[in-house]
Amino acid sequence: MLKDNSTNLPKGFVRLGGSETEIASKLGPLAGLAGTWRGNLGWNMIAVPSNTGTVKGFKLLIQNYSETITFTPISAPVPNRGGEQMQSITGLMYDLTITDNATEGILHLENGMWLYMADVQKQPDKGQDPFKAAAAAPDHFYTIVRQASIPHGDVVVALGDAATSNGMPAIPPVQGHPIDFGTPPNLGYLDQYTHTGFPLNQFNTQDPNASLRNAIAGQNIGNVTVISVDTQVTGGAIVNIPFVQQTVDPTRFVSTYWIEDVTLADGTQFKQLQYSQQADLNFIPKFPPQKSGTIMWPHINVNTLRKQ
Repeated sequence: MLKDNSTNLPKGFVRLGGSETEIASKLGPLAGLAGTWRGNLGWNMIAVPSNTGTVKGFKLLIQNYSETITFTPISAPVPNRGGEQMQSITGLMYDLTITDNATEGILHLENGMWLYMADVQKQPDKGQDPFKAAAAAPDHFYTIVRQASIPHGDVVVALGDAATSNGMPAIPPVQGHPIDFGTPPNLGYLDQYTHTGFPLNQFNTQDPNASLRNAIAGQNIGNVTVISVDTQVTGGAIVNIPFVQQTVDPTRFVSTYWIEDVTLADGTQFKQLQYSQQADLNFIPKFPPQKSGTIMWPHINVNTLRKQ
């Protein structure tokens, strides 16, 4: 007969799913994401290499899109065991689909997870390991991570934190144009950013976040949870397949979510999700008088969605 050793297992070894209420209580600031969200106010702006013979150039793509995102809570905490300490991670799996409003074709697919990492506890049944050197404390212990996988051949791990506020959120401007690229050989080099075919009150290439501020103008917004993550902090990373690495070299991904409680003038209440995210793409050598390096082209997505 096999001996039952379950009573000797360390704390947190057995993972049991809980009720929806119990699961939500452990998600921290991510709890408000659970469910399905839809919105048709999205904008995608991306510059891609487009060379003519030996002349290196680019093509600017701007698309107005619709999006559906579904966040599904992970049913039980996931333990990371470290000897005398254990981290219990909770979170949500997500998948999203983006379609072009003009053509109804699929623009983007993505899946991944949002994880809440704040629960780190000393295990009472574990003593100090004399053979293990003490690890240096990180400069900052980040509590949230976004893991994203997209079919271009990129995987992202971005870390950050969350904060709460009340009232209209302060959505900052974001620079949509490439900067610090030197002096192009003709003044029309960035004409594509001016002549987009979209009026400025719809989409502004100089500040794509203006679309988010326009979407909430006049709304009565109560509680707001702000979640920000970045790959340029310690522990963050972007991994790309060789073709992507060699052609556009993504070097940074940063994302901010605003989860908002909205009340309209007629008393209608709903949950609203806004986001702004940017991937830094790098191609085409900088023009003189810059000495070296490639131009950074901001790939920006913004959208406003409602919970269904």
